[in-house]
Amino acid sequence: MNYTTFGDTKERVSRLGFGCMRLPTRLGQDGKEQVDEEAAIEMLRKGYELGINYFDTAYFYHGGQSEVVLGKALQGLRDRVLVSSKCPGDRVKKPGDYRRILEEQLTRLGTDHLDFYHYHGVSYDGFMEVEKRAGWHAEAVKAKSEGLIRHVSFSFHSEKPEDMIRLVDTGYFETVLCQYNVLDRSNEAGMAHAKAKGLGVTVMGPLGGGRISGLPKELIEKCGIEVSASAELGLRFVATNPNVDILLSGMSAMPQLLENAATVSRLTPLSPAEHEGIVKMAEEMKTLSDLYCTGCEYCMPCPFEVNIPFVFEQMNYHKVYGLTELARKNYAMIGKMPWFRGKNAAACTECGECETKCPQHLKIRDQLKESHAALG
Repeated sequence: MNYTTFGDTKERVSRLGFGCMRLPTRLGQDGKEQVDEEAAIEMLRKGYELGINYFDTAYFYHGGQSEVVLGKALQGLRDRVLVSSKCPGDRVKKPGDYRRILEEQLTRLGTDHLDFYHYHGVSYDGFMEVEKRAGWHAEAVKAKSEGLIRHVSFSFHSEKPEDMIRLVDTGYFETVLCQYNVLDRSNEAGMAHAKAKGLGVTVMGPLGGGRISGLPKELIEKCGIEVSASAELGLRFVATNPNVDILLSGMSAMPQLLENAATVSRLTPLSPAEHEGIVKMAEEMKTLSDLYCTGCEYCMPCPFEVNIPFVFEQMNYHKVYGLTELARKNYAMIGKMPWFRGKNAAACTECGECETKCPQHLKIRDQLKESHAALG
């Protein structure tokens, strides 16, 4: 595994971070999906054996199960790894809520401190709104002084890339987590600014929620780069950016973990020609911007059980990659098999709840109608 120094924190971090948002799942006795603890713990401990020392979770991931399972997996290893979690701003309504939530998370994780604690998914205005009503940054400073938090961080979601620069310039933060990959380079300037100011920079979605790892061989060949798999192309592209410290990947199966760890362990920078080839390919795929979903599942659960991320995944297969037959076959299976859970887009009532939670600000209702018309 490759390691680097994480900004001015001076922490030595693995270049590959383990994102705990997509742990392996199974159906419980009540018929609801839950984390497969045995499989997840095996993966998390294998990640540690492969050299990963940065594990990232959050209050809402897997309905709170993510933190619990991660805590179990790291028993006996806690002093050898770095644990990151996040505080949900929409739950911080008044002074004291930040501290209460932090203490709940420490209990879930079975630890007495977090190495990195993020304000979760903030824009500049969103951060300041919570600061005004609840004074959460003063509580973060106090928690850090007491050793409950070692480093104050923020994860960034905003349709205004310049917001990252404004947040960095508050001087409040030591690290930032943001989205960046071949298909979404909007945060490049903010990442460079953060790095120049001494912040550690973690990138989420280096494989675009799995979309990049599904690129057809024909598209990859256009880049003029030889890779064993499209996931390698995506990881090398992100790692070549000098402003990126950690590539945070959400992994749900052991083969993904083994492939990603092997790729990051042997990382070689892209040549200028290879980089240009990948950028050119991305430019040719501009249609993806019309329906770009990272599969983060922040829109879920849908009150009417529409499996929004899966519907959009199939639409991308059809619209971007030309895999229409596969997309229609998968779409037809929604609700008919446990691993194709929920309902298809026809069940959407256009209530709009999903759009209030989407960090990409997608027009989900319109795109669900488009998806059903194309795949139904």
